[in-house]
Amino acid sequence: MDIAVRNLRDRLRGSLIAAAATPMTTSGEVDLDLVSRYLVGLVADGATGLAVLAHTGRGPYLAPDVRAAVIERAVAVGVPVLAGVGGGAEDPAEQARVAAELGADGVLVFPPDGDRVALHEEVWRAARLPMIAFDLYTRPCPAGTLRELLAHPGVAGLKTALLSDAMGCQRAIALAREADRLAITGEDRMFGPSLLWGAEAALVGIAAASVGVTAAVLEAFAGKDLRAFEEASGRLDRLAQVTFTEPMEGYVQRMLWLAAAEGRVPGTHAHDPYGPPLQEEERAVVVAAFG
Repeated sequence: MDIAVRNLRDRLRGSLIAAAATPMTTSGEVDLDLVSRYLVGLVADGATGLAVLAHTGRGPYLAPDVRAAVIERAVAVGVPVLAGVGGGAEDPAEQARVAAELGADGVLVFPPDGDRVALHEEVWRAARLPMIAFDLYTRPCPAGTLRELLAHPGVAGLKTALLSDAMGCQRAIALAREADRLAITGEDRMFGPSLLWGAEAALVGIAAASVGVTAAVLEAFAGKDLRAFEEASGRLDRLAQVTFTEPMEGYVQRMLWLAAAEGRVPGTHAHDPYGPPLQEEERAVVVAAFG
C-alpha cells in the first residue's frame, strides 16, 4: 500500500464523512458562498470529514468549473475532503487530477459500466490520490472484483452502500478488513448493523442534514453504553425510513428539504433537479419526523 494511502486510511478511521448535498436552485444554479456555509455547518454539527461531488452531491451532473469551486470551498473548511469522480461524461482521471491540484485528500470512484479495476488504475496513475472504492446498490461489485480493487496500492478503503443487501454488506466489510483497507459504511438503512459487522468509518448521505443524528450513533458505538447505542440507532433509523425510501433517488431531495427546515440552506436552493419528482405532501412528512 502506498504510504499516502496508508496515512489517509488511518486518518479516516472512526470518522463521520458527510456525503454533502450541493444546494442548488430548480434550474441547477449553485451559490458557492452558500455551499461554504452549508459545509461549515455540517462539520460544526458533528462531521469530521466531507465527501463532495459524490452521489448525494450530484457530482456527475455538475460543470467542471462548479466542481472545482465546490472542492475549493470544501478544502477551506479544514477537514479531510474526498471528491467524487466518474459517473458522468467527463474523464474521471482528469477529474482526479483537478481534485489533487485543489488539495483534496482523496477521491471516491464511482462504479463504471466497464472494467472497474482498470478505471481505478487510470485514476491512480493520473493523480496519485488515495482512492475509496465504491460498492453501490445500483451497480453491486462481484466479490472477485472487490478483491482485486482492495489489492490495489492506491485504494485506502471501500465504501459499501448496498441499501438492503445485508449479506453483500457483510462480505464487503470482511473483504476490506482482510485486505487491511478501511471498511466504510455507506449504509443509511443498515447503519447500526454495519458497525456491528465491522465498519470502521462512515460516509453517508443521511449526514447531509441532521448530521448530529448520525454522529450520535458513532459516538455511542465507540463508548460502552449499549442503551445509548440502541437509542441513537433507533433515531437514525426513523430518519432513514422517511428519507431513504422509494423512489430511492428521491433521498437527495428529501435531505435538502430537511436541510432547509433546519436553516442550513434557504428554500430557494433546496432543490435536486436531477432526481425524480416528489409529491409536495411528502415534504411535510420528512420535516414533521425531525422538525
